[in-house]
Amino acid sequence: MPLCSFSLSQNQPPFHFIQHLLLTTYILSRALASSERNRLRRRRREMRSPLHLRSLSTQDNHYEAFNFDRHRRHSPRRKSHSSLSISPPAQCNYSSDPSSHSSSPWSQHSPYVRSPWAHQPHEDHDDGQLRGKDALPKQGLIGSLLREEGHVYSLAVSGELLYTGSESKNVRVWKNMRDFSGFKSSSGFVKAIVVLGEKVFTGHQDGKIRVWRFLGDKKKTYNRIGNLPETRELLMRSVNPRNYVKVRRKGCVPWVKHYDAVSCMSIDAEQGLLYSGSWDKTLKVWRISDFKCLESINAHDDALNSVVAAFDGLVFTGSADGTVKVWRRDLVGKRTKHMLVDTLLKKEHAVTSLAVNHSAAALYAGSSDGLVSFWEREKSSMSYGGVLRGHKLPVLCVAVGGNLVLSGSADKSICVWRRDVGGNHACVAVLTGHGGPVKCLAVKKDTPTAEEESDSEESWIVYSGSLDKSVKIWRVSGRPISSK
Repeated sequence: MPLCSFSLSQNQPPFHFIQHLLLTTYILSRALASSERNRLRRRRREMRSPLHLRSLSTQDNHYEAFNFDRHRRHSPRRKSHSSLSISPPAQCNYSSDPSSHSSSPWSQHSPYVRSPWAHQPHEDHDDGQLRGKDALPKQGLIGSLLREEGHVYSLAVSGELLYTGSESKNVRVWKNMRDFSGFKSSSGFVKAIVVLGEKVFTGHQDGKIRVWRFLGDKKKTYNRIGNLPETRELLMRSVNPRNYVKVRRKGCVPWVKHYDAVSCMSIDAEQGLLYSGSWDKTLKVWRISDFKCLESINAHDDALNSVVAAFDGLVFTGSADGTVKVWRRDLVGKRTKHMLVDTLLKKEHAVTSLAVNHSAAALYAGSSDGLVSFWEREKSSMSYGGVLRGHKLPVLCVAVGGNLVLSGSADKSICVWRRDVGGNHACVAVLTGHGGPVKCLAVKKDTPTAEEESDSEESWIVYSGSLDKSVKIWRVSGRPISSK
């Protein structure tokens, strides 16, 4: 990696150099903070203008007019539909030969908004009260969490708690489809959320990872316990010129810090490691116990969109450069480093999301051409399995629950695939009802009632976040859904 050059006068002692460098770092940080505050003030003034309000109203009625890539190329506008249905899987098919559709990676840019969340439960039409679990459908929509303003960019589920991140500074916490708690950061656009025990990690547009701790059900509060990287480590690294790298548009920055949006994160609980991917094209490895950055890898030629810590010590990354790469943590000399093992995919269309089936040792990759490619572990390598076709527009998110694979798309639908013995896949349902692109998915196993325990087919609760500013909750299983 190219290093920044520093000159040290022979007449100037090292202590004065270090003192001068720390003072310069502090002044620059204050200047950057002041610049950011001025930018936010200008943005708020623009939002209050009538012209901006009219543009927002137009965007609300045309959800298709969003960016597919980070270069702000727009797709044609289409009239949105708000109908809710579960369709038979006639449009889905499975193939071992990949094909191309259209478009490229996608990005998000929306103004800061500050409106409250509102809960609209699945209601009984007779008395208008929230129906119990026994009255909810065995498959289909359970409820919706709606927000007056603000696109939903990230989801995470841990036990009974659901975490939702959006373009605002708030991270909301939900329990049993009701507003439970929340916490607020100093930066908007929560791009990624992962949870480990009582710790919650949030990745933001400003390149920071913030760490929060849950204080328990009684207090229902979250305290911020740190940032990644910590200020102390950042200052210590800043003293040594060898810890600087040259980056585009930013000059020289310490290698321990992301200098662009943190787009994805994944946790290896067994090793106590957190992996973060960024639009700065790097993959960083953090030790959770002390929040120390262990490694920074120039992983791709374009923005990282997804990272997942998988089986057998492997880590997979997907990027806007159209590649899926495999990394392994090995001992190199006296240190452990992540080494590139293989490149599974090279294509023109961006890889937008990754998901892993740990029991089957399978990897799924969604891409902007509307396909979901998958690979299976065979001995010491990953073998290509084929593609799943079910979407007309880019796949924005992929999730796995048991033998089910779910893909959310810019076409506003969610395809549910069942993985059978032998690696064959069948599309069992297409969930529709969102009024905008489905941006993120989270899955957890459903807790069966006494009557359902005799049922051999396990079911899953699926949370889908969309650019229609809502989160929908579904119950799905491996049974095919026929049209009525």
